[in-house]
Amino acid sequence: MRRYDIVLFDLYGTLIDIRTDEESDHAWSALREVLARCGAEYGSTVLLREEFDRLLQTEIMRVRQAQRMVEPEHVEPDLLAVYEGLLASKSVRGDIPSLAGRLAWEFRQASTSLLNLYDGADSMLASLRTAGLRTVLVSNAQHCYTMPELELLGLTSKLDRIVISSDEGVRKPSAEFFLRALREENMSAERAVMVGNDERCDIEGAKAAGIDGIYLHTEISPVSDADMAQHAVLSVKGADYGAVLDYISKERA
Repeated sequence: MRRYDIVLFDLYGTLIDIRTDEESDHAWSALREVLARCGAEYGSTVLLREEFDRLLQTEIMRVRQAQRMVEPEHVEPDLLAVYEGLLASKSVRGDIPSLAGRLAWEFRQASTSLLNLYDGADSMLASLRTAGLRTVLVSNAQHCYTMPELELLGLTSKLDRIVISSDEGVRKPSAEFFLRALREENMSAERAVMVGNDERCDIEGAKAAGIDGIYLHTEISPVSDADMAQHAVLSVKGADYGAVLDYISKERA
């Protein structure tokens, strides 16, 4: 009997290598420029950031009210609502959701200096599918950033389901996030394994939900993480998908 029926994957640092700086002046200047082209003039990037932060806090409070059973520190706002607010604050009319998506993507691109698939990520996902396992993304991420990146890198069609924290209103390491993904797949925790590069969010979070964890210590793992995750069933250095496949393919004792 094989070990698992479903493999849950983190995204950034697990399937994708990425470098972003959302505090960079370049990113905020780019956002201010595209806002102006949409008819929303902000006098300076300082004023823009102040309004962004105000709208973000409002969205956080709204989501906390909607997710009352989730620990406050594990609540995830949807930044698309913030981008919509930046337009609404300046009385911009038109297709606001579409314009907001454009703003978000412009900012994301301006703040990103590296975005690549790790070597072998796509072939690993294909191998798991061929073996009859479900592959599901469970990512702490923003839909408005992540979906365009998945499309750009050709991952969308290689995953059976995509579960993003901004859509759910809850983020890892909350066990609830993992359990929602399993409920959507009609799968039990004992038949699932989580693959991720963050010991607290991916491995300890999965364990809290009763899910095994495979830890990849990559270059963008948290600096506080050790090479070996204490609660992982397997820890490997880097995006060693061969080791991941070897472990998953072993039959359960």
